[in-house]
Amino acid sequence: MTGFRRGIRIGVDVGTARVGVARCDPDGLLATPVETVPRTDAAVARVREIGAEWDAIEFVVGLPVALSGRETASTADAREFAAQLAASGVTVRLVDERLSTVSAHAALRGSGRSQRQSRNIVDQVAAVILLQNAIDTEKQTGRTPGAVVPAPEEATPND
Repeated sequence: MTGFRRGIRIGVDVGTARVGVARCDPDGLLATPVETVPRTDAAVARVREIGAEWDAIEFVVGLPVALSGRETASTADAREFAAQLAASGVTVRLVDERLSTVSAHAALRGSGRSQRQSRNIVDQVAAVILLQNAIDTEKQTGRTPGAVVPAPEEATPND
């Protein structure tokens, strides 16, 4: 087993209305919520800014696939968002996030929040869940989670 790669990671839960963002500490002990970014044309730029603010070593983007494993419109949307994020030059990994939003809603309900009260933070909680799962998996297996999203050719430095 290889060692855990030290460094801050940014978890990203891509939704149609909002993007939940979380981060972990450099030792990967705990993922915490950071921000809910409105899903506008500026969303990718804002998530990149958050990564730069925290000097992140990578983005972990949730890949929402159907329980059957089939890809959906949401899967394609997350892949596109991840590809745009990869142009920042920071590593982007797509990780299976099945049920992270469902788990986030359940956790918030368990804490006594209604769905309406949770609307603005559920995406952050989903990002926390997917990021925590990714770092825990890496620590347990010694393997980096998910699949790396290739950076666009034009984002590659010439020297």
